[in-house]
Amino acid sequence: MEKKYIFGIDAGGTKVAYGLFDREGELLKKYQHPTDIEADGPAFSEEIIAMIHKILEERQASLREVEGVGICMPSYIRFESGYIHMTSAMVNIKDFAMRDYLEERLGVQVVLDNDSNAAALAEYRRGAGRGLRNMVYMAVSTGIGSGIIINGDLFRGSYGWAGESGHMLDTPDDGIMCGCGNYGCFMSQISGRNLPKRLGIRLLRGKKSLLEEVKERNGEALFKAVREGDELAGEELAHMAHHLAVCVYNIYQLLNINSFVFGGGLTSFGESLFGPMRQEFDRYDHIKMPVEFRFAELKKDFGIIGAAELLL
Repeated sequence: MEKKYIFGIDAGGTKVAYGLFDREGELLKKYQHPTDIEADGPAFSEEIIAMIHKILEERQASLREVEGVGICMPSYIRFESGYIHMTSAMVNIKDFAMRDYLEERLGVQVVLDNDSNAAALAEYRRGAGRGLRNMVYMAVSTGIGSGIIINGDLFRGSYGWAGESGHMLDTPDDGIMCGCGNYGCFMSQISGRNLPKRLGIRLLRGKKSLLEEVKERNGEALFKAVREGDELAGEELAHMAHHLAVCVYNIYQLLNINSFVFGGGLTSFGESLFGPMRQEFDRYDHIKMPVEFRFAELKKDFGIIGAAELLL
C-alpha cells in the first residue's frame, strides 16, 4: 500500500499536539490533548498510540499508509537510539527506550528528538532561518532551550542534547531548583515554568504588587502588571532580560554564531523583554561584529512541523 502520511508530534508539558502531514510536508490536519504530566514512559506512549489510531480512523486510513512518526519532547534524548534519559516537564518519563517501544507497537519508523532541535530545524527550513548557514534557535517559554544549525546541519553533539542552554549554570548552587537537579541554571532564572516561584520569593520580601491578588502568576499576568507600571513586575522583567542576555552572550562566545532566532511564549513580551536584553548583550560585546536577533515565524505549529521535518 502507498505511503501517504507522516505524523509530527510535539509533546510538551501542557499539551500534546499532533500534525498529520502528507509526504511532501504539507500539513493536513491538527489535533491536541492535555498532557498527562504524571504518566510514565509506557503510559505516555500508549496515549500517543491511541491518538494515532483515532486520527487514522477519522481519515479511514491505516498504519500501512504511514511513512513514519516524528516526536519532539523537552527531554534528554539519545538521538541515535531514541532513548530518553530524563524529561524535565514530565518527570516520570525517564530511562525509557521510547523509540523501540513505539516502533514495536506501531510497526512504522519513529524518530525522537529534543523539542528545541525540532524547532530549529523547522525555522531553518521553513521560517525565520531561511537563507542562513549558521543559526541558533532559542526557545524562551515554559522552558529554555536551544537548537544549533552549523553549516546547514542540525548539530546534536556526542549524545544528542547539544543546545540544552536552559540547563547551563548561571548562578551555581544558588537560586531555584530546576527539574534537571541543579540550582541556579538559566531555566530557574528565566523560564515561565519557574516564574511563579520567582514572583513568590519577591512577594515574600514584602514589596507591594498588583500580583499579590493574582492566582496564576504566569507570563500573561506579569506582562499585564508591567504595562500597569507595577514596580515588582518591572524588576522581574529586568531580571529575566539580564539573565537571558548572559545566556545568549555565552552561546555567542562559545559558538561564534551571529544569528539567533527566538521562539516560544515569552516572545509575546516583545521589546519590553528583548529590548533590554539586546542592550545588555551589546554592553557585554566589546568586539562589535554584527549579531542578528530575529523572532520565529512559525508560531504555534513550529513543534509539529519540526517533528515532521525529522522524517523529511
